[in-house]
Amino acid sequence: QVQPVESGGGVVQAGGSLRLSCEVSERNSKVYVMRWFRQAPGQARDFVAMINWTTGTTTYADPVKGRFTMSRDIPKNTVYLQMNGLRPEDTAVYFCNANTLTDDYWGQGTQVTVSP
Repeated sequence: QVQPVESGGGVVQAGGSLRLSCEVSERNSKVYVMRWFRQAPGQARDFVAMINWTTGTTTYADPVKGRFTMSRDIPKNTVYLQMNGLRPEDTAVYFCNANTLTDDYWGQGTQVTVSP
């Protein structure tokens, strides 16, 4: 069973930085990509960033390009989301997702709040 566990959320002022972590409790060789999504109150869950577990290739949603960086630490089975230049509109619950091409595994989410 692949179980992502997020950490690192918190409250920060606009312009500040946070780093989210997502550890996969059991590394499954079938994990293809790891992704971050976010969901603001009353809004749909939106894609933020993804990384190919094997190649390290990353893709970002337009609203976060140039501000967020996703990376991975293979020995630690962990991915990170470095968030710089945070804005109030980045406030949301951030979810980590592990995709095996056939299944999606979700973490419980971590709250990120950016004050003006």
